[in-house]
Amino acid sequence: MYVTVKLFASLREAAGRDQLRCELPEGATVERLAGQLRADLPALEEAIGRARIAVNRRYAAAGARLEEGDEVALFPPVSGG
Repeated sequence: MYVTVKLFASLREAAGRDQLRCELPEGATVERLAGQLRADLPALEEAIGRARIAVNRRYAAAGARLEEGDEVALFPPVSGG
């Protein structure tokens, strides 16, 4: 199955693009996707562990299952001042 991954702010800069299309096995979870992104894009490894992840515009837990065509968004932590 395929999902679309949208990257924002520093994640987008580290990856050098704002969107990816990832192939995953059926029944894959958010955690599996994060692991695959770490392996495929080592520049994101540290940041992914701190990122907030949303699936279809709703924040999702690591164990949330993904489905064909889902839109996954990764947001880096934000600090204010």
